[in-house]
Amino acid sequence: MENVNIKINGVPVSAPKGSTILEAARISGIEIPTLCYLKDINEIGACRICVVEVKGARSLVASCVFPINEGMEIFTNTPVVLDSRKQTLQLILSTHDRKCLSCVRSGNCELQRLSNELGVEDEGIYDGACEEYEIDNSAPHMYRDNNKCILCRRCTAVCEKTQAIGVIGANERGFKTNIASPFDMGLGDTSCVSCGQCIAVCPTGALNEKDNTNDVFAALADTTKHVVVQTAPAVRAALAEEFGNPIGTNAQGKMVAALRRLGFAKVFDTDFAADLTIMEEANEFLDRVKNGGVLPMITSCSPGWIKYCEHYFPDMIENLSSCKSPMQMFGAITKTYYAEKMGIDPKDIIMVSVMPCTAKKFEIGRDDENAAGVPDVDISITTRELARMIKKAGINFNNLPDEEFDNPLGESTGAAVIFGATGGVMEAALRTAVETLTGEELPNLNFENVRGTTGIKTATYNVAGMDVKVAVASGLANAKELLTKVKNGEETYHFIEIMGCPGGCVTGGGQPQQPASVMNTIDLKAARAKVLYNIDKDMPKRKSHENEAIKKLYADYLGKPGSHKAHDILHTTYVKRPLYK
Repeated sequence: MENVNIKINGVPVSAPKGSTILEAARISGIEIPTLCYLKDINEIGACRICVVEVKGARSLVASCVFPINEGMEIFTNTPVVLDSRKQTLQLILSTHDRKCLSCVRSGNCELQRLSNELGVEDEGIYDGACEEYEIDNSAPHMYRDNNKCILCRRCTAVCEKTQAIGVIGANERGFKTNIASPFDMGLGDTSCVSCGQCIAVCPTGALNEKDNTNDVFAALADTTKHVVVQTAPAVRAALAEEFGNPIGTNAQGKMVAALRRLGFAKVFDTDFAADLTIMEEANEFLDRVKNGGVLPMITSCSPGWIKYCEHYFPDMIENLSSCKSPMQMFGAITKTYYAEKMGIDPKDIIMVSVMPCTAKKFEIGRDDENAAGVPDVDISITTRELARMIKKAGINFNNLPDEEFDNPLGESTGAAVIFGATGGVMEAALRTAVETLTGEELPNLNFENVRGTTGIKTATYNVAGMDVKVAVASGLANAKELLTKVKNGEETYHFIEIMGCPGGCVTGGGQPQQPASVMNTIDLKAARAKVLYNIDKDMPKRKSHENEAIKKLYADYLGKPGSHKAHDILHTTYVKRPLYK
């Protein structure tokens, strides 16, 4: 690749032709601050925080969109540049709700950090007329507070480009510009799918999940209730980030220890139900293949994807697996099988789930998710909410010993843990389906073609003389592209895995928030997924059908995969939803 030679702050730099000043500065070890920029998603030069001086230019330029040219001389930290950035921040703060002490993002707010770095104080801020907005609490999973919005448009970009939904955008003009839904509809009245990707990219406290931690603390204090918790595979791949650990740290043992110290009666692993999901899903897939069922069969683990399908591809609902998600399966088994074994009334069990996903807050309220006559799951909190609970309880997370999940509902295989990464559900299902069809043990359990962070992956596997065509998509824009080709007859598959969030659950809307400087330079999807694949690699059992606790569950209670009882407890239904956007 051809390089361009420039100078940044007097230091010679060689950067690839076509690079922006921002990208070239990173090569030289300089991080130019930004507020609106997200690589490949929101490159609009709107916030003006990233301005720099270019020799010969009449004015400061936005480094995130300004391309480098041979011989260019750039200055990133002159008094003029620093003063401009400071004044821009003061203008942004003049219409910003500055109640930082009570804000959920305090200490992890990009606006707050930049203000500290540039020495911005309340004195000197251009206070004046200021619009006041009601907080939008209409969605089941999150709130929107435009009083803290800085109009960076990251949320609108990720909703439109990454998720192909576009239920939020800029309304009004000039001083009255605000981010909202069309006709100022409440977010809960739109075709929002609760994925929370807008929350993940918001630099301030304008967007956040609805906090249910007080509900959990209240449940734990109720001596009449048996409060148990389950944790999704992706949570252990990211929770440690909330306590200052490097991205890619496995927090499983300390997470279990922290949950015990919070007071849960049992600490279980959603991976148990992921293995159970594979048993039901693989059986369903094989039944459809053998008996002329609707194909392609599409996975149903991601509630954001399910709601997206109901709104945007309602004619493909019959393609969805009828299996509940692992979280809901776990709740259903807890309030049926576990309740019976323990002699506890299901009404007295509080099932709490810790998920990387904000859409789980919507999912727990869906119809047909109440196997025991009560909700399968009572409260769902995000990885971030769990971190806040641990901190509030004064638990020193990093000094905790590693502890193990409670059994038998904590037993799982390597196939279950990779559910948290895109392609993981497909790989886990293939491990079981192939061995079931062939009756032979797989020599290699790694299905490499469905691994990785690419948005759409396809593969064909010859199984027992039959070519099985599979596809994997993560991020709803990729799902839209893939399913449109299937609908138009351009592509044909037997089995499709779709995850609502790009990269799968590891970058779900409820995971720890990283600043743009990290998101633009580190592949969070790959770093967190690596944790899960490493756990899988080291597990003594790596196939769902080898899980002894699952075998016992079927032998003692469910009968066999796809049985009438299993269907009543572990499967669900879907609805066609109107399209509002």
